[in-house]
Amino acid sequence: PSGYFATPMVDTFNAYPHLLHRALKHRFPFAVINVIVTAIGGENSQSGAQRFADQVLCHRPDVVAIDYGLNDRGIGLDAARGFWTTMIEQTQQTSARLILLTPTADATQRPSVPSEEQQLLQDHARQIRQLAADYGIGLADSLAAFQSYAQTGDLGDLLSWSNHPNRQGHELVARELLRWFPIG
Repeated sequence: PSGYFATPMVDTFNAYPHLLHRALKHRFPFAVINVIVTAIGGENSQSGAQRFADQVLCHRPDVVAIDYGLNDRGIGLDAARGFWTTMIEQTQQTSARLILLTPTADATQRPSVPSEEQQLLQDHARQIRQLAADYGIGLADSLAAFQSYAQTGDLGDLLSWSNHPNRQGHELVARELLRWFPIG
């Protein structure tokens, strides 16, 4: 979410938090809306959970979106589940609504890649979906949106780098999030 495209290039204004902000302002033109990005590039849920109360919840948000799936592959499913659970439960002690995001697809999700190489990202997405279901909270299924696109298009259309989405990929994520903000 911090806007990495082709590292070290950071394109904040074409990343989904900014795109969502613009879409929300279009949908709700009379509302005061702030989107605060607390992301740190390359961060996983372990370090995210350590700073969550002090650097995220301190802003007293109305909505919190958690998106660590892509970077959590390095810490494993069990550890990631624990850190996500910590952040979910801390958020539930506030009045904020919560939306979990599955990871965006990366180059391992191309049809030409062996299924065992695709599996780790898919396992993290499955775990995030299960956490959303277990806690009865929102889910923006970025991976499913990317997979849906790839059924008729080339996954490469959505990537700026092997593991970073381009603007078109970020637009898919913003659309998934926008579903949680209906008119009226």
